[in-house]
Amino acid sequence: MCGRPLKGDVEMNRVMTGAVALALTAGAAIMSLPVMSSPAMAGDDHGNFMIRGLVTGVLPDTDATVRAGGAVIPGANADASDELIPATTLTYFFNDNLAVELFCCFSKHSIDASGSIAGEVADTWIFPPALTAQYHFNSGGKFKPYVGAGLQYIAFFDEGTGQNRLGATSVHIDDAVGLTLQAGLDVSMGNGWYLNADVKKTWLETDVSWRGTGVTASADIDPLIVSAGFGYRFNLGDIFGHDAQTASISLK
Repeated sequence: MCGRPLKGDVEMNRVMTGAVALALTAGAAIMSLPVMSSPAMAGDDHGNFMIRGLVTGVLPDTDATVRAGGAVIPGANADASDELIPATTLTYFFNDNLAVELFCCFSKHSIDASGSIAGEVADTWIFPPALTAQYHFNSGGKFKPYVGAGLQYIAFFDEGTGQNRLGATSVHIDDAVGLTLQAGLDVSMGNGWYLNADVKKTWLETDVSWRGTGVTASADIDPLIVSAGFGYRFNLGDIFGHDAQTASISLK
């Protein structure tokens, strides 16, 4: 990112490895449980809905133009930290090949400046839902790769001044929308359970202002979002149909 190694890269790699191992262990434990016989809970490899629990790395690829009083500060740049977070996806299948997916999570990032204003200059929470249209291949096999395209919206909130290297009274970051491309793989484990690996890349731009200083930045965030975890696929009709049948019987 911006040609500068993050000081937390080693720690993050260790945490990512541990988190993925934990997810695999938890998934194996879940898979060892007896499959519930209730129709409302039955998994279906051709069901119309899938929910996933993921371990996700949010890896911004930041490039910024920093200005003071409207003039560009030579050599100044900004970099957002990589973060490891839990995330969830909800996928609706129109058929075995076509689907739409909603990805959501929360993460907190620090923002470091380089050059003449080096050091932490902000931190922020983000809510980055992404909506993609997908095409799934090999619907009848165990290995089911897919590709997708759509939009990601990033809402920045609870912005802080970090170590306040600029002496700012507050920081404001504009919300942003960008194009997202996606590629992933679902591996069937039977009874509606899946292993999942997924990569998303988003291109988006935002503006940052440090109030009380006259310093602003136009930043390309362009996050790479890498996920691994487990999914469960089933039919929504199995749930709502069962409930409707129960209600109908009770009214007779």
